[in-house]
Amino acid sequence: METVDRTTKSRLARTFAKVLHIRQATGVAPADEIHRRTTFREKLNHDVFDADDVDEKLRHKIAKEAFLSKLFATISTVKAAYSQLQFAQSPYDADGIQAADQIVISELKNLSELKQCYLKKQFDELSPEKTQLLAEIQEQKSLIKTYEVFGKKLDSELKLKNSEITFLKEKLEEANRENRVIEKRLNSSGLLSVGDNLHLSGLSPNHFISFLRQTTKSIQNFVRLMVNEMELAVWDLDAAVGAIEPGVRFSNPDHICFAFESFVCREMFDGFNNPNFSLWNESLPEQPKSHRFFFERFKRVKSLKTREILVQNPKSAFSRFCSTKYLKLVHPKMETSLFGNLNQRKLVKSGDHPETTFFATFSEMAKRVWLLHCLAFSFEPEASIFQAGKGCRFSEVYMESACEEAFFSSEGSTETDPLVAFTVVPGFKIGKTVIQCQVYLSSS
Repeated sequence: METVDRTTKSRLARTFAKVLHIRQATGVAPADEIHRRTTFREKLNHDVFDADDVDEKLRHKIAKEAFLSKLFATISTVKAAYSQLQFAQSPYDADGIQAADQIVISELKNLSELKQCYLKKQFDELSPEKTQLLAEIQEQKSLIKTYEVFGKKLDSELKLKNSEITFLKEKLEEANRENRVIEKRLNSSGLLSVGDNLHLSGLSPNHFISFLRQTTKSIQNFVRLMVNEMELAVWDLDAAVGAIEPGVRFSNPDHICFAFESFVCREMFDGFNNPNFSLWNESLPEQPKSHRFFFERFKRVKSLKTREILVQNPKSAFSRFCSTKYLKLVHPKMETSLFGNLNQRKLVKSGDHPETTFFATFSEMAKRVWLLHCLAFSFEPEASIFQAGKGCRFSEVYMESACEEAFFSSEGSTETDPLVAFTVVPGFKIGKTVIQCQVYLSSS
């Protein structure tokens, strides 16, 4: 039994060996080997197909980018042509307009063709690199053209500005010539503002006369305002004039303003001949330095605004002068009658300054009087003040009439011996030069 089993196993082994030998000899592979090889071939074919698909997408992407570059280059060309078209319109350039118009039309046609290519997906996939380079070149040329147009525009604006500058320079020169002519006339008439380019060595009586006219005008402005305030307060102006200049008969009711002007001048010029000018505690340099001191003070104060001096330097000599003169000129009863209270007076006493039209007009007048005093003491010898006494005979050397009507009687005949009723504006002496005082005259 054991011998039979061994024989059977040996036969089976020999059979398997023969089969394997036959497969090796004939080249027939087992089934799993065939499956493995089939799978490998399918994978290889799939990878090849994927690579082809990637290449196709890349070519399509590059073609699209080239198409977009060409599109933007065309748009840049249209923009450049449009800029050229705008520039050619002002100033009008027919040839330039026509050339730019043709470029715009041509490029719009190109844009239309590009639109059709995009809709039909007709991209240049054969030479996209060349297309993109040409588009970049075209865009750079368009940018250069645009910058050239802007450069021409800026150059045109520069020429226009230069032309305007030349025109304005001519107008300025013409204005300067006219100013020089007017300045000569003012110099000859003595009306030129004193202090402009003025030096102590060049100071003359004409400068003093010119500034005296300005001072007189500021006094008249204040008197006019004061009389208006009196009328609003229902003052009896005739009674007020009678208190200022008693016994004076006026040929014209309007002449009473001269009495008020006389009153203001008398108060404002009181102490004029004294270097301290009502500021008795002020220390001043002794001669010969005093002339330069007063001249420098004149220039300094004249260059500043009145309000600026009063606010920024309330303890200055001018500020104290202004306060002193206000308290002396405007009586408490007068202020109460005009304004209903003493608020302005209280502010002035405390070292402050009211922000009213009345005080502003007064302070401007005070500044003129102060500057006239500084100018008077800038001369060597100093200018001195004088006035004509009441009842004096009229003298053309020392006086001038404040009103020509005073020379005539009520019948219209010339008075032979007119007399001084009162001095309106004082006169001055500078060396041998006499500046007449203004007087109001009455009959003898």
